[in-house]
Amino acid sequence: MKAYQFEDSTTGLQLRDIPIPPLRAGEVLLTVEAAGLCHTDCHIINGHVNEWIRKRPITLGHEVAGTVCIIGPGVTNFKVGDRVAVSLPGHSTEEPDWDNAVGMGFDGGYAEKIAVPVRFIMPIPENVSFAQAAVAGDSILTAYHAVVAEAEADATKNVGIIGLGGVGLNGARVAALQGAAVYGVDIDKTKFDEAMRQGVTGCFTSLSDAAHIRFDVIVDFAGVGTTTAEAVKAVKAGGRVVLVGMGAPAMELSTLAIVTRRIQIHGSLGASMEEFGQVLELISRGLIVPVLEEIPFMDVVKGLKRVERSEVSGRLFTRPNK
Repeated sequence: MKAYQFEDSTTGLQLRDIPIPPLRAGEVLLTVEAAGLCHTDCHIINGHVNEWIRKRPITLGHEVAGTVCIIGPGVTNFKVGDRVAVSLPGHSTEEPDWDNAVGMGFDGGYAEKIAVPVRFIMPIPENVSFAQAAVAGDSILTAYHAVVAEAEADATKNVGIIGLGGVGLNGARVAALQGAAVYGVDIDKTKFDEAMRQGVTGCFTSLSDAAHIRFDVIVDFAGVGTTTAEAVKAVKAGGRVVLVGMGAPAMELSTLAIVTRRIQIHGSLGASMEEFGQVLELISRGLIVPVLEEIPFMDVVKGLKRVERSEVSGRLFTRPNK
């Protein structure tokens, strides 16, 4: 079968012919119907998060949905033909478990088939597409946890969203669903129209342009260092900054501002299985409609370059078996 595999940053991501994976007890084989393209894979390919990769070569792709085609030994709760999405247990709400993370600890979804332990798959509601379910597993789920659990967005809060790309745009939508007044910040003005359609009240190219807004919490989906530093200055005294993006490996923050203004800084990574179910339900009800763009499977490498250059509004996905 065809699969995009990564071994190290010098060779990058390569399309290879590899055997269909055998099944162990408690696993199912999926025909991959959709796989989302995530900026995390750019970090992996560039060698920035080597500690996350637990086998080499490895097939990348951690936003995956598909159809069960073979049942492994001991599996009784799923059957052939079931439509399922793969969760990302490495992105837990406690300690990350990279050994059991799809596309990091075991082979991921940039392939025609994938073997997955059943404890990491979830049924897809009938009216949710494979593409929607695939990107729900990280792009939407990560945003959901950051906004609901870490930012605690609600109708009493002014929420700032830095970075209106694939994850940030979903974060803006989730914040709007919580009843918050949502303000988006992105250097790319072409993303503003879609952000407004997702429920954003106003958009700015810099937090300095939003100095008149009293932010209760700011969620930084860019994480390029300067964005987090600006958020610390822009949020109200006693406010909260939630960091999701990892655009820079390190940053410099004002100790004076954090201490004297009592700023809380939260990191946010991934979500729980319960939250995954909640996100799929929101999509099923039409309250979240993922902004998607399909690309051919042969263009995955080119697609990830677009993601790396922040040239995508919403989320790219591919269908390996198309």
